[in-house]
Amino acid sequence: MASLSVQLYSVREALADDPRAAFERLVGLGFEEVELFDLVRWGPILAGPLGDLPLRAPVAHARIVGNADVADVFAAARELGVTTVIEPAVREGWDDAASVDRIAGRLNALAVDAAASGLVVGYHNHWWEFGDVGGRTAFEHFADHLAPEVVLELDAYWAATAGVDLVALGTRLAGRIRHLHVKDGPLELDPATQVPAGAGRADLRGVLRAVPDATRVLEFDAAPGDVFEALAASAAWVREPEGAR
Repeated sequence: MASLSVQLYSVREALADDPRAAFERLVGLGFEEVELFDLVRWGPILAGPLGDLPLRAPVAHARIVGNADVADVFAAARELGVTTVIEPAVREGWDDAASVDRIAGRLNALAVDAAASGLVVGYHNHWWEFGDVGGRTAFEHFADHLAPEVVLELDAYWAATAGVDLVALGTRLAGRIRHLHVKDGPLELDPATQVPAGAGRADLRGVLRAVPDATRVLEFDAAPGDVFEALAASAAWVREPEGAR
């Protein structure tokens, strides 16, 4: 069964108040894995609680594509036991093939440097990567120009909000998608409308089947009510046998 994780951006306010208490709540909900964000800033803050509690953090988000010197990012990753560093967002450059190729080329170069440190790099999408480039989405053009060792983290909700068929996309890119952001809602850009997994309009059932081995990473950009309760509801839905979902 694929791993189940939580993107810690979801609980950023609780982490700012008391990192250890936030982690203890996640452990109490049965989570054994978390995904870090803003690695260089938060790494030193979270190192202590991560070391003391039964939580792994194999994946982290960090700005690397536009970062001229990623040595500090890779050093922070090694210190925390992170093995995969994901670029969380590149906002510009998805309107034409040449620009998309440059983004892919930068990640390919970073993958070489990362491998020397025992690390893997990848990319996490939003909605803006799915415009038309040469008769298909910029995201798929991008994927075709990545080196094999660069992984994808598909944010299912933002892809669905962009109008993408999640099952078709997941099926086409199943070999590249190693991590899947699982979140739901009415397919709107306003993050305040997000809801627990299975309660919205995203075809999460379909994409979970399409990428069965990808890590399931629960995330809320904004959560209704208590974010820990919302994460618990999402986790319960994801953990249900497929036939029950």
